[in-house]
Amino acid sequence: MRRILSAFLVVIGLVAAGLAWAQSLPQVAPEQAGFSADRLARIKQTLRDDIEAGALPGAVLLIAREGKIAYFESLGALDPQTKAPMAKDSIFRIYSMTKPIVSVAAMMLVEEGRISLGDPVAKYLPEFKDVKAGVEKPGPDGKPTLELVPARRPITLQDLMRHTSGLTYGVFGDNLVKRAYRDAKIFDGDPDNAEFSKRIAALPLMLQPGTRWEYSHATDILGRVIEVVSGKPLLLIAKERILDPLGMKDTSFYVSDTAKHSRIAEPFAKDRAIGIGAVVFDPRVPRKWESAGGGMMGTAIDYARFLQMLLDGGTFEGKRYLSPKTVAYMTSDHLGSIPASFNADGYGFGLGFSVRKQTGLSALPGTDADYNWGGAGGTYFWVDPKEKMFVVFMMQAPSKRVYYRNVLKNMVYGAMVR
Repeated sequence: MRRILSAFLVVIGLVAAGLAWAQSLPQVAPEQAGFSADRLARIKQTLRDDIEAGALPGAVLLIAREGKIAYFESLGALDPQTKAPMAKDSIFRIYSMTKPIVSVAAMMLVEEGRISLGDPVAKYLPEFKDVKAGVEKPGPDGKPTLELVPARRPITLQDLMRHTSGLTYGVFGDNLVKRAYRDAKIFDGDPDNAEFSKRIAALPLMLQPGTRWEYSHATDILGRVIEVVSGKPLLLIAKERILDPLGMKDTSFYVSDTAKHSRIAEPFAKDRAIGIGAVVFDPRVPRKWESAGGGMMGTAIDYARFLQMLLDGGTFEGKRYLSPKTVAYMTSDHLGSIPASFNADGYGFGLGFSVRKQTGLSALPGTDADYNWGGAGGTYFWVDPKEKMFVVFMMQAPSKRVYYRNVLKNMVYGAMVR
């Protein structure tokens, strides 16, 4: 009798969980959300044709508007080696889509008065007290040499969040500072976040703080600041504050549960490079380093719950995570006249997101104040607050990441009929 009762309670729990998911993000016919079913079908056919042509292994696409899912499809193969089919709950390396999650965790601390965006990073991480910037100058033989000069001002937490810290990534592009990153072998061994922060601080800045947007390990350093202030490992903080409350049950650093290994999406063997000397990581092997800038794994529906929270001004299923004023602040442009090294006319950068400053200028459709970001493995999202819409696209095809961001924006807005 106890076994029967226990089984009954488990079933009730699963049904309740399913109902909770349905209540928060129910799926409706496309027309109810202002889309043409025929035009959305063109997206599916385009992706299917590309999959058959070998352009990508498979993909998951989720489109939600006004709190309802208008489109949710999985196509192609989860793993091109095994030919296992893609599923809606497939788990992807989301890489830099980790950054918005960690940025939200940081802004929670700001709201609590525990940190301020104007604080120097060295207040929490002493290794950043006397950082130097690298300036390339011609040497006696005419070849460039690196001269180290003091930083003109401290790196702030705002710099970390908007990528104006002067830090860089060694795997994207090539100059003497980026080579110094690669030569330092910052990923070698099994560093934890504390050790990784020290390794980065020992390297020269590529730019003076606050002078230019430069994509970098800045969010990794932000993650270490969060650990120091909270006194806990980053994953535990993320789980307690964001992942578990939001029901993001498959989002984590690494996939430690072996039962979930069969759900991990894989790229083609020939398409595993994400930058110079860098290939997609194996999430089945946990390491001490929990990369706040690019280390998480997750599913489309998990990320949809996170985006719905942002779209609803910081609240989801009756729980408040951030003030709507904080969300609006994060998704506003924080660059102003600071130049950016990314090619995105009409866009600036907020605290964890690229943000559109006006409807025109960009070669891609959208409305002013929409925001987005993507991951090196091929994942991408954007949120359009004026249209009450967000889109999550998941694939593992690093070489095609920019191409599909453009295609999807054109086709999704082209499918809207109101």
